[in-house]
Amino acid sequence: MLGAAALCWLASGSGPVHAQAIATEANLLSLSASASVEVTRDVLGITFSTQREGADAAAVQLQLMQALEPALAEARKLVRPDGVEVSTGNFSVLPRYAPKGGATQWQGTVEMRVEGRDVEALTRLVGRIQTLSVARVGYSLSREARDKVQADVSTQAIARFRSQAEAYAKAFGFGDYTLRAVELRTNESPNPPMPVFRGARAAVAMSAEEVLPVEAGKADVSTTVSGTVQMK
Repeated sequence: MLGAAALCWLASGSGPVHAQAIATEANLLSLSASASVEVTRDVLGITFSTQREGADAAAVQLQLMQALEPALAEARKLVRPDGVEVSTGNFSVLPRYAPKGGATQWQGTVEMRVEGRDVEALTRLVGRIQTLSVARVGYSLSREARDKVQADVSTQAIARFRSQAEAYAKAFGFGDYTLRAVELRTNESPNPPMPVFRGARAAVAMSAEEVLPVEAGKADVSTTVSGTVQMK
């Protein structure tokens, strides 16, 4: 009998709890609000590269190193913590096979990348590097520039979300609302396509005094606030 009474009490006790859970899920409203700002891209990146071909893999590798070393030496003159960074990219020597099999030639590629906010120094560097040619050029947004506006953009998006929540709650006949769940997403518009300078003579033809023409452009930094409110 005691077991039956306990079971009966559990069953009767579960009813109101279940009904209350259903009640709290009513009058929910899902919202989304966004804000964005345009920021000038402030980091210039230039990728230099060259290719070599030959019947001997070791010889091709040596030629690539001979092309890379003077370019690195010239680029390192600009290196400083707040200005320009230099890094090497792809360095590969791969076989080229004949139709009937067997490697007849070896093709090698080497890359060097320089980037930073000292645009004048970087654009002048192109004319001083004679062993590599310009492969890609593009601008990006530094973390400092993004962080500078991110807080303001997020504040704007949150204010718009709260304004919408209040307006919709009143439109549905409610006096107030409480926040149930919220998510913030910050995005940056992708970099525009980077122009490609085809042919090894693109950079070699520039004199040491010439400056590579570039244009930074704008990036959109946006924040989207999505969430659910309980109207009451």
